[in-house]
Amino acid sequence: MSTKKNVFFISCEEAKHICDKVQYGEASLLEKLKLNLRLLWCRATKSYTKRNMKLTELCKEAQIKTLDEQKKSEMKKRLESQES
Repeated sequence: MSTKKNVFFISCEEAKHICDKVQYGEASLLEKLKLNLRLLWCRATKSYTKRNMKLTELCKEAQIKTLDEQKKSEMKKRLESQES
């Protein structure tokens, strides 16, 4: 009997991590395949993925704006000068 791990079987924790990567467009094709295989039988992963997809949808609808890098840098400098 081989001790080689099945490369397509992933834990629930790894599935959650891949789901998060999918949400941000950072998952590889292999990771997406692994996640989709897990989704075939794991209710917990299905639930987590469904909630993640809803969160992504809500964030897009909210059209959240963030500061650009220059403004972030300026704020950081002001905070550092106030600390000293």
